[in-house]
Order: sequence, then C-alpha cells, then structure tokens
Amino acid sequence: MKSFTLLFLITAALLTVAFVGDPKKDEPKKAGLDLSAMDKSVRPQDDFFRYVNGTWLKTTAIPASETGWGTFSILQNETQNRLKSILENTAQGRFAIGSVEQRVGDFYAAGMDSLTIEKRGYAPIKPVLAEIEAINDYKALLAFCASHPLDGGNTFITYSIFQDARNPTKNVLYMAQAGIGLPDKDYYTKTEETTVKIRNAYKAYISQLFVLTGTSEAIAQKQADEILALETQLAASHLSSIELRDLLRQYNKVTLKEFSEQVPNLALPQFLTTRGAVQDTIIIAHPNYYRALNELLTTYDIQILKAKLRFSVIASAASLLSAPFVRANFDYNKVLTGRQKQQNRWKRILDQTDGAMGDLLGQLYVKRYFKPEAKQRMMELVGNLKKVFRTRLESLDWMTAETKAEALKKLESFTPKIGYPDKWKTYEGVVINRTTFYENVKALQLWHEKETIARLNKPIDKTEWRMTPQTINAYYNPLQNEIVFPAGILQWPCFDIMSDDAVNYGAIGAVIGHEMTHGFDDQGRLFNYMGMLKNWWKKEDNEAFKQRSQQVVDQSQRVPSAGGAVGQRGIDSGRKYRRFGWFIYCL
Repeated sequence: MKSFTLLFLITAALLTVAFVGDPKKDEPKKAGLDLSAMDKSVRPQDDFFRYVNGTWLKTTAIPASETGWGTFSILQNETQNRLKSILENTAQGRFAIGSVEQRVGDFYAAGMDSLTIEKRGYAPIKPVLAEIEAINDYKALLAFCASHPLDGGNTFITYSIFQDARNPTKNVLYMAQAGIGLPDKDYYTKTEETTVKIRNAYKAYISQLFVLTGTSEAIAQKQADEILALETQLAASHLSSIELRDLLRQYNKVTLKEFSEQVPNLALPQFLTTRGAVQDTIIIAHPNYYRALNELLTTYDIQILKAKLRFSVIASAASLLSAPFVRANFDYNKVLTGRQKQQNRWKRILDQTDGAMGDLLGQLYVKRYFKPEAKQRMMELVGNLKKVFRTRLESLDWMTAETKAEALKKLESFTPKIGYPDKWKTYEGVVINRTTFYENVKALQLWHEKETIARLNKPIDKTEWRMTPQTINAYYNPLQNEIVFPAGILQWPCFDIMSDDAVNYGAIGAVIGHEMTHGFDDQGRLFNYMGMLKNWWKKEDNEAFKQRSQQVVDQSQRVPSAGGAVGQRGIDSGRKYRRFGWFIYCL
C-alpha cells in the first residue's frame, strides 16, 4: 500500500558518511554449503529430505517469537539486524530536512518513542469514533466509508486499481469481497477445535478493543457476538480460498451504470466519485458479495453495522496505539498464528517502516548491502535457467506444436527484475514528525491511496515493484509477465557471488525456477506472453495439463508435508508469504 530527485543536498551526502560505516564488516562470514545440517545416518535414497536436513531438524526449535523457522527465517533475522543498524543510525543522526535519512530516521524514532505513544492512548482515533457514533442510517454509513478511506472506509466496499487482465495497456478498477475480519469464509463455519478456538479468540479480541475504548464489558461482549453473526452472514457470499484461484471466474467486466442498477442501495457512483475513482467500466471480482451486501445494508440494525465499522477502525489502529491495544492484538494473533511471544518492539517498528516507506529504507539498504556485480551475476543465472526451461518445453511430448510455440513465446518474454527498482517511490509531500507516530503512518497511507487512485489516469508503469528491495522473497506477476528477485533474498545461503555455480544453482536457482514455473501453473498459464488473460491452449493440451497437475495434487494428499524444515505453528501462520494480491505469486 505505497517525483523524487535522486540528487541529495551536499549536507545530507556528507552526513550520510557518519552512519554508512564499512560494508565489509557487515558481510556474512558464511559461504558455500552448510554440511552440519545433514544426517548421514539416513540413506539419501530412503529419505533425501532427512538426509540433507536431519541433524538441523533434531537440534533446532521454533523461537517463541516466531510462527515458523527455516532458512528464510534465519535470513530474515539477519536482514532485520542489518536494517536495525540502518534505522538506529538514521534515528540518532542529524540529516537535512526532507532527506531520505531524515524521514526514515524520524519515522523509526517516532515508533520507538513508547512514552509518547503510551500517553496518547487511543486519542488519535477518538475523532473518527465520534463521527461513527453520529451515523444514523446505512446511507450515512456508506457516505462515511466513502470519505474515510483510511478509517474503516474499506470495511464493506473495497477495490484495487491495477492492470486490466484482458487489456495490458490500461489500468482499471477491481472491486473485491470484503466485510469479514477472519482470513476466509471457512473460519466462520468449520467446527473442528482449532477453528472454534480462533473464532472465540476473535470474539474476545473484538470485545477487548471495545472495552479499551470505553464500552462496558457486557455491551462489548454482546456487540462481539453481533459482529461475528454479521460477518458470518457476509462470509456466506464469499468465494472460498480454493475458488479464489479461479481467475476467470473473477473477471466480470461491466459498466458502472449497469452494476449500480443491480445494487442500487450501495450508491456506487457516489461512493467512487467521493474517492476520486470513477470509471465507466469496472471489474467486479465478486458480484455475489455485493448483491448480498446490497440487501443486507437496508435490513440490518444500524447499530450493529456501526459497531462493525467501529471495530474496523480500532483494529486497524491497534498496533499503532498504546500497550493495551498492542497486547490485545497480539493475544488474538497468538491464537491465529501460533506465535508464543511478542516480537521485540524494534522489529515491529521496522516492519511498520518497511510497509510505510519501504522504498526509502530500500535505498539505504541496497547502498550498504547490495553489490552491483550481484545484479549482473543474477541476470546470468536467470538467462541460463531460461535456456534450460526452453529445452524442457521443446522436449515435451504431450503438448501440441501450436501451444508449445505460445509457451516458448511467453518464456522468452519473461522480464527479470533484480535487486531494486530503477525508479524509487519518493512519498513526495509527506512530512515525518518524530513525535506523532500514528499521524506519520496515516500520512503515508494517504500517499499510497492517492498514488493508487492516480493510476486510473496514467499508462501502465512497468518499472513498478510490488515488493521492497529488502524483502526475503521473490514473485511472478502474470499481468506483466515478470519475475522479480529483491536484494533481500540475494544473499547467503540463497545466493553468493563468491560461491561455486553448483551452490548458486541449487539455492537461488531453485527460486528462479520456482518463479518461472508460476508462469505456467494453474493460474499463471491463463495469461499469454503479453500478460493478457487469454486462452492460448488447445483443448487437448488443456486436458493433458489438468491430468498431469492432478497427479501432483494426488501425491501431495498422500505424502505428509515436510513442514518447511522445522515447520509452522498455527492454522494461519505464513499466509502472507503465499500470496501478494490477486495476481502476484510469491514463494
């Protein structure tokens, strides 16, 4: 949720020397393969996973502050320590107003100023809660949502703006299902112990947030029950997590006038006009939800709808407020994710910094930790793997020549992005204050909101990244047919320019191949070489693909998962790493 000059003031450039330090001292000392993880008592032909990782599995436990642990977790931890060094130095230094260092440092300092945050309690959201209290009918509620995009405005109606899946040259507005606080519809109906436990924790969380903002316990518990009942009704109209993989089902292009006539109570033209996001043609990804909402809003008790809106505001702000709100948020997520211990404050504020102004932090990170020659080496690896992938495609005996030609065209059109973007987001106009953490976050959220809306009037920006450079991940974007590898993942043990080729191909090579494969998986294959949602498969090839992919599904159901090395706690742990938006495929 995200024009700047790259020229710095002379004073900023000179002051930067004070914190950059000697990058050589920060380089990891490890290289090559870590053979200590192996369990050579296991025969590789019996269990190759245990042969390679057995000793590490026996001797490693999931830290209490984490939901899972593995190579990426260790790499994430090391990268967080690097970023901490950058943030602490910028927070303590003196830099020119408006410089990258000043804004990053002051944002982090404001977040670490727990004394000021504690004194403010929930004062930052009191004015918004008062506005909600004054709402008297569903029309006023929708008007509030339209005019408060950052304060519960997306509770019932939400949208995103990005490339039209059938017209790669144009940005369009997509409307998606909303209205629920649990991860997906199954959490509202399943009756096994873990799901019931999560629902109860969710109700307790709703109630606790209301109590913290002045509601009596009895009323808070009643409202929590009512909100869960409301969300359960809305969830019934949602697509399931499996159904959400069907992208063709979610491409429903209609005129705004046409759909507004189907859901007149939602007043969509007025809503989108207030947001500054009106287009004649929109894509309704989940029409059943909006039809259900259209009926529900006019019949539901306005006090319950207001309570739901109030909860949305408090919950979205909880991690930014005083300790009681942060604890309530953690207690709920502890049940949801399995995390046993709250992460250190500096890690939580680091995550806030990365999410709010990741490109500014990214500039400082790559300057200090990412070598230009690493980018060139990665381009070579990607190029070589494309050659191998091409050979594999050419040798397929089940794909017809016509479909194979299109597949090869798509492969050759892959656009690799390595390390960091050529054009940084600048957050121009956002002023960062060292004493107002909540307002800093909101100012950056508003910048991202305006940037998103502005896409409606601009051509597709193919230079844009969907991850920050310091992210330990990678992704494939079928709309632009691109594979993206941030600098964060391009370090040992995933990548090392000093290591033997065999090591790099076995590590980052697997990641490169993984992202390439996304271009031809059950979702990625629906897009052609231009990034257009278009069927380029002959009927017999389509059937052959389904038969072969079903074998993988069947095998995964027969063979227990290795759990990602040590594994994960919690029913929802790791979810954010599996999907980035509706159209991006991550590790």
